[in-house]
Amino acid sequence: MPNYHHHRTPFLSSSSSSSTQSFISRLILLLTLLPLSLAALAFVLQWRGGGLPDPVISSITSSSWAPHDSNHHNNEVFPGMETFASLSPKYHSSSSSDCSTLARTASPSLPYYGDWKFGLEANLRPKICVTTSTSAGLDQILPWMFYHKVIGVTTFFLFVEGQAASPNVSKVLESIPGVKVIYRTKELEEQQAKSRIWNETWLSSFFYKPCNYELFVKQSLNMEMAIVMARDAGIDWILHLDTDELIHPAGAHEYSLRQLLLDIPANVDMVIFPNYESSVEQDDIKDPFTEVSMFKKNYDHLPKDTYFGLYKESTRGNPNYFLTYGNGKSAARIQDHLRPNGAHRWHNYMKTPNEIKLEEAAVLHYTYAKFSDLTSRRDRCGCKPTKEDVKRCFMLEFDRSAFIIASTGTDEEMLNWYREHVVWGDKDLKLKLLKKGILTRIHSPMVIIQALRESGVLSSVISSASTTLSREKFLATIDSSNSSRAAASISLPSRQVDRSRQHQASGRKVLNVEASRSHEAAVPPLPPPEMDNSQLLI
Repeated sequence: MPNYHHHRTPFLSSSSSSSTQSFISRLILLLTLLPLSLAALAFVLQWRGGGLPDPVISSITSSSWAPHDSNHHNNEVFPGMETFASLSPKYHSSSSSDCSTLARTASPSLPYYGDWKFGLEANLRPKICVTTSTSAGLDQILPWMFYHKVIGVTTFFLFVEGQAASPNVSKVLESIPGVKVIYRTKELEEQQAKSRIWNETWLSSFFYKPCNYELFVKQSLNMEMAIVMARDAGIDWILHLDTDELIHPAGAHEYSLRQLLLDIPANVDMVIFPNYESSVEQDDIKDPFTEVSMFKKNYDHLPKDTYFGLYKESTRGNPNYFLTYGNGKSAARIQDHLRPNGAHRWHNYMKTPNEIKLEEAAVLHYTYAKFSDLTSRRDRCGCKPTKEDVKRCFMLEFDRSAFIIASTGTDEEMLNWYREHVVWGDKDLKLKLLKKGILTRIHSPMVIIQALRESGVLSSVISSASTTLSREKFLATIDSSNSSRAAASISLPSRQVDRSRQHQASGRKVLNVEASRSHEAAVPPLPPPEMDNSQLLI
C-alpha cells in the first residue's frame, strides 16, 4: 500500500500539469481569435453599409424587408441590391401590367427588361398614382420615379414640357410601363380651356398672372385631368408631387407608402404629409437625392415651444422658418366629385373632405438644393427684378429675394448670397438644432436611390428605351414632343380665352345650392407659422 501511493502521486501531478498547460493554451488561442473575429465582423458590417444613424434604416433591415429564403432567387430581392441587403427592402414576387419590370442576372449592373416586376400585383391594394407637371431632365425624373416605385407607387401621370418633352427624354419616359406622358400640345390647351375651373371662383385669384401663378393654374388643370385618368385606371389614391419632392413613409411598419395608406381608416378622404425642407451643407451639390441627408422638420412635427423658442436661430435671417412652402402635400382617395384645390390639396364638389395629418410621415422637399437652382428659377420668369414687380411672379418672399439676386448679382455675389442664406455652414448651430430636433438626418431615400443607381436600373432604362419603342411610336413621340415645345410658348394667361364666354362646365347645373361648397379658395404654397411680437425672446 505505501508503495502504491509512492508511484501514484507522481502520475497525478504530471497529469494535472499537462491539463493546466492545455487549458492555458486554448485560452490564449481563444483570446487571440476573439478580437480578430470581432474586427472581421466590424469590417463586414461597414462594407455592407451599416452604421447609418437613421431610425428608419432599422425598419428596412427588419425581417419583413429581407428575403425569407436566402436560396430563393426569383423576384424576392431587388436586382443588383444583394450587396445592400442590410439596407434594401424586400419585394413580394408578383406581377403588374402597370409597373416597370426588370430581369435578374448575376451582374450587379442589370439590363432593363419587361419581365421583372416591382412586386406590385394588379390586385394588391391600395393602388397609388403620382401626377406631376415637369420640365426636368432624366437625371431628376428617373431617380424620383423609381424611388416612388420602390415604396409602392404603381402609376405615373407626367404632364411634360420643356426638356421633359424633348425626344431624348420623352422616348425613355414613354418606354416605362405604368407611365403615361401627357404633352402640352395645342389640343391639350384647348381641352383645358373648356374646364369648369375657369367658371368657378376657388382658383380665380391665380388666373392671368405670370410665372408661379401660371404654374399653379397649370398644375391644378393637370390634376383635374389626372383624376379622370386615375379613375379609369382603377387607382385608389392620387398624389400630386413635384420632381424635387420625395415621400418619406415613416410611421408604417414597412418603409412603404402602400402600407401607410393601407392603414388609413376607410372614412378618411385625404391624408396630409407635412413637408420637411432640405438643409444643404455645401454649395456644390450635384445630386441632391444622394448627397443631402439633413432636413428641417415641419412645425406640425415639433413641440410649439421648440419651434418658436428656436425660431430666430432656425431662420438665420431669412424671411421665414422655411425657404419656401410649409403646408405640405396631400394624397386623396379617388371618389366621385373629387377635384384639386391647388397643387397642395384636394377637395370635393359635394362635401368637405375628411382629412387627417400624419404624425411621422413627410414629404421631403429638396428646394434650392443646388446653386444652379438660383439661375434656373430666374430663367423661367420674365418679371423685373424689383421688389414690387416680383410680387406679380412669386407667392413666397424667399423666391422673390432669390430672383432679384440671381437677376442683378455677379456670379460671386450670387454664390456669397447662396452660402449665407441657404448653406448650413455653422457646425455649432447645426449640432444644436439637431439635438433640439429642429434638424434631422434622414438617410433612407438616399440609400434607396444610390442602390438604384449602382444596380444599373436607371442607366438600363435609358439604354433600352430605343429597343422597347417601335419605330412608329418613337416617330410619333418626336412629333408630339415637337408640338409640345411649340405649345409651351403659349402661356395660360395669354391664351385667347374670352372671360365673358360661358364655357361648358359639366355638372354645374345639377349641383345647385351644394355647388357653393366647391368655392373654398385653393390652397397656395403657404409659409410656416411666423413668430409674432408676443413670442419674441428678450
